[in-house]
Amino acid sequence: MNIDHSDNTPLDAAQPALASTQAVALTPVLAEASTPEPVQEQTGLSFAQLGLNTELQSSAAQAGFTAPTPVQVEAIGHVLNGRDVLATAQTGSGKTAAYVLPVLQLLMATATSRDEAPKKRITQVLVLVPTRELATQVSDVLRDLARPLTQSIKVGTVFGGVSINPQMMSLRSGADVVVATPGRLLDIVDHNALNLGQVQHLVLDEADRLLDLGFAEELHRILALLPAKRQNLLFSATFEPAVQTLAEALLHNPERITIAQTQEHTPDIAQRAISVDEKSRTALLRHLIKTHAWKRVLVFVATRYACEHVANKLYKAGVFATAFHGEMSQGARQDVLAEFKEDRWEVVVTTDLAARGIDIAQLPVVVNYDLPRSATDYTHRIGRTGRAGASGEAVSFVTAATLAHWQLIQKRQKIQLPVEVLEGFEPTEVPPPMSPLNDGTGGIKGKRPSKKDKLRAAAAATKAERPEPPSE
Repeated sequence: MNIDHSDNTPLDAAQPALASTQAVALTPVLAEASTPEPVQEQTGLSFAQLGLNTELQSSAAQAGFTAPTPVQVEAIGHVLNGRDVLATAQTGSGKTAAYVLPVLQLLMATATSRDEAPKKRITQVLVLVPTRELATQVSDVLRDLARPLTQSIKVGTVFGGVSINPQMMSLRSGADVVVATPGRLLDIVDHNALNLGQVQHLVLDEADRLLDLGFAEELHRILALLPAKRQNLLFSATFEPAVQTLAEALLHNPERITIAQTQEHTPDIAQRAISVDEKSRTALLRHLIKTHAWKRVLVFVATRYACEHVANKLYKAGVFATAFHGEMSQGARQDVLAEFKEDRWEVVVTTDLAARGIDIAQLPVVVNYDLPRSATDYTHRIGRTGRAGASGEAVSFVTAATLAHWQLIQKRQKIQLPVEVLEGFEPTEVPPPMSPLNDGTGGIKGKRPSKKDKLRAAAAATKAERPEPPSE
């Protein structure tokens, strides 16, 4: 995917838009960001009917969970009964509480009273997450729901990007629940600051991300440290076939839960696609922000360099914009998110780091400045808006070079959006020539020519170049 490193179009070239917005139901389920804000989907059942005790019912009510959501209805009973669970449900569906509530109840059977003398705690629950931000959010949910209980349940949180020493100190007396990113967890274990030999419940939140190649080695090492006999709970919004196979290998006779997306529960996200020249994207973004009076916008780009580049150009043009990416310190990342939630920034420009594990209540707009690499990433990105019953808008910039990729995303999302052309931003670029051995999807996640296809094509080309034998 091409990244605009120049963007020399004057920012004052914006003209009035002639675009219309089309709301499209998302066919695939969206990515869960472990939303602290409760989801209010009425199912006609109560938490009591699902088997939660009175203390947790009261704690859930205090946290704003008035009635269980569909995924909570399906999952809570199975978790309480000790079953392995593989759960898939859309964004904002309440998946975090679907495992937190029953796991807390299981812990209450062995947790000490708050009046008893403190002792070394044994880690019985391990929650693995792919990002630092998600680790913080899941920990907050656990602490909020555990705080009113008569039993004392300690939650430990470990993630990279910050000093390891305070995290090791916090675990000196142990923790009943540990929420961790894989890399930092292994660092903690290597320092003998945590023993995972008595974990009874393993949770993978955003399981599809944890099971992909980026975490494969670390996850394998962690699993080797856990007891073979344990409960495994996998929650996510998307499971691609390759990841599904890995998930099945982790589970023993699991309860499979899939909450189908219905019209009633479809996120209210109006999706748009706008055709624009690569060099004019920043000018178009500034024009849209001004024209639509957007107060908070999350903008996705492909690289960390582009984060800084686009944020700086917007800021110099009078838009309060800042970057958010993985090379920033954890403190800086936390500050950006806190300030964005407090409306102190109009625009945050980010990579796919923020496509998961980021919950910003009432975020109105997401912009794909660069298209995502895959249809699954598109799902996760636009799932940052339209959460918890709110409406949102997702705008994608489509250049001549990315038009074929956009068509692939639409096909896999089962959507068909008109590619709009705005007055003053009429594109002039043409698509690059296609390689003879490329079907138009090379360089992106999607259908690529197989090795056999390439060999056949090379053999055919060689045969075509051979001179004809002389006639007799």
